[in-house]
Amino acid sequence: MRDVVVVGAGPAGLAAARAAASAGALVTLLDAADGLGGQYWRHLPAERPAGREGLLHHKWATFGELSDVLREHPAVTVLPSAQVWSLERHDGGIRLNILVGEPDGAGRQALVLEPDALVLATGAHDRTLPFPGWQLPGVYSAGAAQALAKGERVAVGRRVVVAGAGPFLLPVASSLLQTGATVVGVHEAGRIGSLARGWLNRPWELAGAAGKAGELAGYVGDLLRHRVRWRPGEAVVAAHGDGQVDAVTVARLDERWAPVAGTERRVEADAVCVSHGFTPRLELAIAAGCDLSSSRFVLVDDTQATSVRGVWAAGEITGIGGADAALAEGTVAGTAAAGGNAGTGTARAALRARSRARGFAARIEAAHGIRPGWTGWLRDDTVVCRCEETTYGRVREVVELTGSHEARSVKLTSRAGLGPCQARMCGRTLQELLDGPGARGRAAGGVEGGPAPTVDRRPFVVPVRLGELAALPATSTSRTATSRTASALPTASFPSASQPGGDRT
Repeated sequence: MRDVVVVGAGPAGLAAARAAASAGALVTLLDAADGLGGQYWRHLPAERPAGREGLLHHKWATFGELSDVLREHPAVTVLPSAQVWSLERHDGGIRLNILVGEPDGAGRQALVLEPDALVLATGAHDRTLPFPGWQLPGVYSAGAAQALAKGERVAVGRRVVVAGAGPFLLPVASSLLQTGATVVGVHEAGRIGSLARGWLNRPWELAGAAGKAGELAGYVGDLLRHRVRWRPGEAVVAAHGDGQVDAVTVARLDERWAPVAGTERRVEADAVCVSHGFTPRLELAIAAGCDLSSSRFVLVDDTQATSVRGVWAAGEITGIGGADAALAEGTVAGTAAAGGNAGTGTARAALRARSRARGFAARIEAAHGIRPGWTGWLRDDTVVCRCEETTYGRVREVVELTGSHEARSVKLTSRAGLGPCQARMCGRTLQELLDGPGARGRAAGGVEGGPAPTVDRRPFVVPVRLGELAALPATSTSRTATSRTASALPTASFPSASQPGGDRT
């Protein structure tokens, strides 16, 4: 019986854990959050359940079903609040170093797992392009705003502007409306022409994504009921305020996303939610040595296997395709990781669903992908790295003085990307500013023709206290998933499918 560890309990991770257990493996499912569902199914905690949680979620019944199966399966152990802080390769195998407990708490329990197979389903987070004033309080990533709305029922402001690119803007606006916020407008950077070319090319292929049409109709209905205007070809190019956002400047964009002079207008708002797509969480994949594509996603074969033996990947780290793609990829990856045949049964149906979902993901990129003209709204005093308050002018000055476009050199000199978030917010932006969108190279963890994954290489995946490191044994005794976790470790709380949000342990 194989030991399979799944990292990440969003749609991909939950599907992978269920599939691996169904194929006969012993499964340990890890997630840094204190509950299951990931960002997609973020919900109120079990001690404060909602009576109608499903109103804020698509496929909520699917989440309930997955939760019930994993709760009841004797071969599955779920560890919430489990931070994988590093991954090591040794003797052809993988070692996961884990701390279990509250991220900011003391006395977390150290755990080491050396599984036979590893499924990475670490997901992605928002990418936000910088603009003048984006460091002001009141400017949020769209994902953070949605997490507060869905996980705490908290609105980030009273008058909120939603801006950026991609279909994710619509559910964010819908979530804000349901918390009582007034959404002033939804500003999509893509112009109607580029959106039409991306979405309507080979329209017959959209037949396999009929469920997405229903989701879209629901979001559009929310906007119409609340008289929220969706404005394509526009962007927030500046935020204003003295210690807090009180207004933004919105401008029309051309096809390259460059601001069109003379189209600027000021909009009053006390909060701004911005997202320009997503960035995959690649720390563990890079530590494992997985090859990456030129667009910085983990390369996988038809069974979701990576270039590293014994490591599979599923969900947003292989491409931004949404929950349907993540569920399908997780099923395929979990089956293969457990030693099952990914070409039969449930996994075979998942393969067909994956093919349809990947086509949908390609349309998202074609219609909403970032265009290079966005740098036209930057000024020399625009903060690029919010943690270190490094400006665009400082980055340009360092490049001119040193003659170096190498990210590590520029980071050490300018301090961009060296703050608490470790370049998670600014890393991709910094790399594009230094290299340009067409620059490519080869580095460890990448493939020929792909970009060097410098900004995603973090040996320490999450912050770890020096005391926690000092408390680790000099010679670690590794435990595999077979040994089952000790009773002192926390267990997961699952909502019931019949009573969404209920306390089921």
